[in-house]
Amino acid sequence: MNIDPNQVSNYVTKYADVLVDYSLKLVSAFIILFVGIYAIRLINRIITKVMIQRNLDPTLTKFLSDILIWALRILLFVTFISKLGIETSSFVAILGAMGLAVGLSLQGSLSNFAGGMLIIVFKPFKVGDTIEAQGVIATVAEIQIFVTKMLTANNQTVFVPNGALSNGTIINYSMQGERRADLTFAVSYDSDIKKAKEVLLNVLNSNPKVLKKPEPEVFVKNLTASSIEFSVRPWAKNENYGIVFSQTLENCKTALDEAGIAIQPYTLQK
Repeated sequence: MNIDPNQVSNYVTKYADVLVDYSLKLVSAFIILFVGIYAIRLINRIITKVMIQRNLDPTLTKFLSDILIWALRILLFVTFISKLGIETSSFVAILGAMGLAVGLSLQGSLSNFAGGMLIIVFKPFKVGDTIEAQGVIATVAEIQIFVTKMLTANNQTVFVPNGALSNGTIINYSMQGERRADLTFAVSYDSDIKKAKEVLLNVLNSNPKVLKKPEPEVFVKNLTASSIEFSVRPWAKNENYGIVFSQTLENCKTALDEAGIAIQPYTLQK
């Protein structure tokens, strides 16, 4: 078998040119990759610093930072393989099809994701607030992307899906900073209304945890078939609400007994 030296030389030259050309693409692709990784970290630090300076919610800051990082990483990866000479149109189509399939199979999770976004952006509550939602009264411990973690008064951990939470009614007991306790005391018709009212009001005014502004209120709420109902309304700071509620019940009962005012066999609380 005769080998043509000229043909061999042509093949060597041709493949050498291909190798040199691809080597340049390979080097430039990895330069783009490493520079891109550094640039992503730098951009993330800058954006995070700006959001912190703007006093954005920490949960929102981390969430937006994570989205930014992954978006830039995907863009960098597509640029990297494109620089290597790999066709990206089919790759992008495959990613799109995969995204559609995942989206259809995770509709509930996407709903919770969207709910988490709404909660983070519009802030109907924040970490540390006591809220009532989805049949649960608890303190918000953490706002996650898909669920909100809450702690009940008896230290039970409750996870509420953000989708249901954002679409339902939320009562935020902490947003205003102050809260009013609404109590009802029923006394006998033999009682002196003015004296009973004075006794109940003195109880509220003598409690240092009851706020002076707004002023506490005591008034006749209703005249039933068997009793006179007084509405007793003390105001308290959120952190003192439970104590004020309990102390008002106890102190009003004691004060009425000492004043000789007969309480009906029940106390209606609302």
